[in-house]
Amino acid sequence: MNTMTYKSYTARVEYDERDNIFVGRILGIRDMITFHGETVTELKAEFELAVNDYLDDCKQQGLQPEKPASGKLLLRVPAEVHGRAIVAAQAAGKSLNQWATEVLQRAAQPSA
Repeated sequence: MNTMTYKSYTARVEYDERDNIFVGRILGIRDMITFHGETVTELKAEFELAVNDYLDDCKQQGLQPEKPASGKLLLRVPAEVHGRAIVAAQAAGKSLNQWATEVLQRAAQPSA
């Protein structure tokens, strides 16, 4: 997956072969924010403009802009998985939160 980041917002970028343009969509928020460009330079400028427009619109409407992540994560997993995760964390000498954070960080690393 190709991504770009600006002001803590990340966008997924794809090439639209039919229209011969790059198309991007901001990830991690409920609002659908898209942008496009014919070149990488134009795409980057349009992405930054889309983020800035979103932030300006929120400010004008008196709304708090949605952040891609709050740092709080509630997961519902089978009891067996929960139990094995607790054991793995304890075996590593860590709290479940510390252990899960490390596991999620490794899993979420961009592919090279």
